[in-house]
Amino acid sequence: MTTDQKHASTDRELTGSEILLRCLIEENVEFIFGYPGGAVLPIYDSLYYGSIKHILYRHEQGAIHAADGYARATGKPGVVIATSGPGATNLVTGIATAQMDSIPLVCITGNVPQQLIGTDAFQEADITGITMPITKHNYLVQDVRDLPRVVKEAFHIASTGRPGPVLIDIPKDVSNAKAPFSYPETVSIRGYQPTTNPHPLQIEKLHQAIAESKRPLILAGGGVVTSGSDQELIAFAERAQIPVTTTLMGLGGFPGTHPLWLGMPGMHGTVAANRALLECDLLIGIGARFDDRVTMGRIDKFATGAKIVHIDIDPAEIGKNVDTYIPIVGDVKRVLEVALQDLPVCQSETWLEKLEQLKQQYPLTYKQSDNTLKPQWVIQHLYETTGGDAIVTTDVGQHQMWVAQYFRFSRPRSLISSGGLGTMGFGFPAAIGAQLAYPDRTVISVTGDGGFQMTAQELAVVALANIPVKVAIINNQCLGMVRQWQEVFYQRRYSEVDLSGSPDFVKLAEAYGVKGMRARTQEEARQVWREALDHPGPVVIDFQVDPEENVYPMVAPGAGLDEMMLGDE
Repeated sequence: MTTDQKHASTDRELTGSEILLRCLIEENVEFIFGYPGGAVLPIYDSLYYGSIKHILYRHEQGAIHAADGYARATGKPGVVIATSGPGATNLVTGIATAQMDSIPLVCITGNVPQQLIGTDAFQEADITGITMPITKHNYLVQDVRDLPRVVKEAFHIASTGRPGPVLIDIPKDVSNAKAPFSYPETVSIRGYQPTTNPHPLQIEKLHQAIAESKRPLILAGGGVVTSGSDQELIAFAERAQIPVTTTLMGLGGFPGTHPLWLGMPGMHGTVAANRALLECDLLIGIGARFDDRVTMGRIDKFATGAKIVHIDIDPAEIGKNVDTYIPIVGDVKRVLEVALQDLPVCQSETWLEKLEQLKQQYPLTYKQSDNTLKPQWVIQHLYETTGGDAIVTTDVGQHQMWVAQYFRFSRPRSLISSGGLGTMGFGFPAAIGAQLAYPDRTVISVTGDGGFQMTAQELAVVALANIPVKVAIINNQCLGMVRQWQEVFYQRRYSEVDLSGSPDFVKLAEAYGVKGMRARTQEEARQVWREALDHPGPVVIDFQVDPEENVYPMVAPGAGLDEMMLGDE
């Protein structure tokens, strides 16, 4: 690894912690999400005089999910700091969450002085070893003179190619050591040169396949959102007349109200999207990794009659889960820009008519009730009252799927959800990070009564700083998705899913100084949600919903997309 030109510098020697802060300023870092401790005391002492805003969380997991939410909302790396030992290991779930969804993070951990490493010193943990499989790259800084180069490289690696988390572990003696400061302007890393431009021959093959296809389909994933190629995707689909289905991570990458949109595919996908996957003759995967929530792991039943085109910036994804007829490695935005030149039109009129009939015949639906509040209705109400323009974060489970089904996202980076790892406790702190990035937008944390209790302590953060996140708890008094599986696949043997002993969420919010409200009917829900939108600060709403409501459509584990369960709605 080499550095080239250098710009910001000083003749005065700085400590490692001062150098770190100068580097973060050079990277235009707005917020640091973190929690102090013994091994990072020098860094926090430097922060005392610094200009970067530090947000003090109540748990390191909340801090890293907030950094993640900030990164997903802005596309810029989120920065989190934690101390050695348990502080560092408390970041692990957040790092894995970001790694699975290709989110750029720079995670800074302190460590014991180098002479104590390997001695089982107090609060010592091998965090670089622990996180090696779940980071894009990590560093143990052993010389303070390396720190500027390491930080420069970390931001470069985290945010280029396929983004991901990078960890920098700084022993306390490195933070205290002194060196002249000089920040590199550019960075060149041997062996790390992501391919962004597609091979022209592969684009020609793509054009030929499109011209010959009568039943084409685009499967758009999170890569569309990451690359900022939503407008190119719209132009590509409209010009070639190809219908689009978007994965969970791809929602917002194509407008949810567009006539060519079929909905989300896979386990809880729409009938139209799954039938299109089964019957298409050309499947163009764009920034999607063909994971098991889409294919159900049944490749023998997935798009069996289709030629598969796979567009992705990460060559390791090509051919990993499905056999690929035309591999195209490159940045999705750049690939679509090139592919739009001389793009042929498909012979897809009959195909589009058939899919439109399926959309009309099998819409997403549920039974209304005069006695209970339906969770699907709550999500629809949130969508209708915000014009689909809000940033929505979720945890994982039933509420996550209802958001994916009933909130029609119209722009990218509007849905912030743990797609790959499926992390409970993610949504609320992620909403705080997104709200800090966009203080003037409505940010809604849709969460379950289970997931909210995993990071509810971060109510202190929104209360103290008056961060106006609106928390919508879809409270069914149980672990809903686990209960649903136990109902459907384990003959109603409900084992350890009852959360009826949870606290009064209104009183819990009020204990932190946050406005709390509750709704049990549609009338109450309309009233309290309007109050929430009008309230200038944070709000927690306890939407008490039908505890036996299930998510449909559904494909059972081990089944193919041709075996959808539609429920009794």
